[in-house]
Amino acid sequence: MSTESSYCIAITTAADEESAAALARGIVEAQLGACVQIVPIRSFYFWEGQVNDEAEQLLLVKTRSDRYADLEAHIREHHSYDVPEIIQVPISGGSPPYLSWIDDMTKALAR
Repeated sequence: MSTESSYCIAITTAADEESAAALARGIVEAQLGACVQIVPIRSFYFWEGQVNDEAEQLLLVKTRSDRYADLEAHIREHHSYDVPEIIQVPISGGSPPYLSWIDDMTKALAR
């Protein structure tokens, strides 16, 4: 198992449950993330000259930091938004067995 700083959570959003589920499934099937959680949210944001108020789906992807670049590329390729939110948040600590599971679930295609 790698050190705890070797892990991150990637955050993105999707417009609806169907596109969120398709994106999540593709991420896990490609072994870019060990787990993707989907949470309904309400987003307020400024885009194309106006304030928007939209229902969205928040995706939280648990992965290894060395898989982030490939994960980001996957999200960009399969996302419906022109400029999708893609944010990396380092994991500074965690349960060793859980982090080991992340390793196991994301190592098949590791660099």
